[in-house]
Amino acid sequence: MRGDFHDLQCTVFAKGRVESGVGYVKKNFLNGLQLPPGLNALNTAARHWMDTVANVRIHGETHKQPIELFALEKPHLNALPPLPADTGVIRTVLTSSRFRVVLDTNRYSVPSLYASQPLLLKTFADRLCIYHGEKLIATHTRSYDRHQDIEDPEHGKELLDQRRAARDAKLLLRFYGLCPRAEEYYLQLKIHRLNPRQHIAKIMALSEVHGCDKIARAIEDSFEFQAFSSDYIANILQQRERFSPQPGPLHLTRRQDLLEVELEQPDLSVYEGSDTIPSVPKP
Repeated sequence: MRGDFHDLQCTVFAKGRVESGVGYVKKNFLNGLQLPPGLNALNTAARHWMDTVANVRIHGETHKQPIELFALEKPHLNALPPLPADTGVIRTVLTSSRFRVVLDTNRYSVPSLYASQPLLLKTFADRLCIYHGEKLIATHTRSYDRHQDIEDPEHGKELLDQRRAARDAKLLLRFYGLCPRAEEYYLQLKIHRLNPRQHIAKIMALSEVHGCDKIARAIEDSFEFQAFSSDYIANILQQRERFSPQPGPLHLTRRQDLLEVELEQPDLSVYEGSDTIPSVPKP
């Protein structure tokens, strides 16, 4: 019992010394300190405070400078391990549908392939690492702000490529529906042009203005002239609009048509019972 009580006394005494040191740092270093977020700024300020204040003062118990005592103790200390200690905290997190993991109200991106999947999150003081099994799939600098969205542009690139491919496929199907030779026209665009999708999009925009029938006819004419591009299609449509015959007045060429013209009888009842004779203007 005496041994246990003695160990407890030593523990309490040691704990008091540790708490006393913590209190000294809080009151003399951290109190009122304003620094930008991040450990680098904090470490720089701490090293300056230790070199100019903490380690050069006269210690209340040893009555010597801590830097002086450390010089005597340093030759007896062992070297640090070549590799730093692994201080990361590991937890399992569920990725959102927007391929994000949440830590301290901040959202960090992962590759879109891992959306809505459980992953391993390993957090350090200055960074965080995200794993799928044993595979490292994302790293981020840790943010100590609140409600931030930290995204690696590469993580959403695959999803954007998939959506773009789906839009292109839908646009191409609409183009194929214009006429039977539309698919052959697209192959000619691939042969003659670097970006057939751009020309297809412009042709479909022209179809909204001129109608699908005129576009289909212009595509047929393109094969005749061997001219394949949206600019040629627009030029063909413009030329057709320019030289199309304008509607003129109606001409009746047969006498039979003249005889078949029917006119309504005039209403003369307005003149019945009138005492006055309407005046006829002089020529």
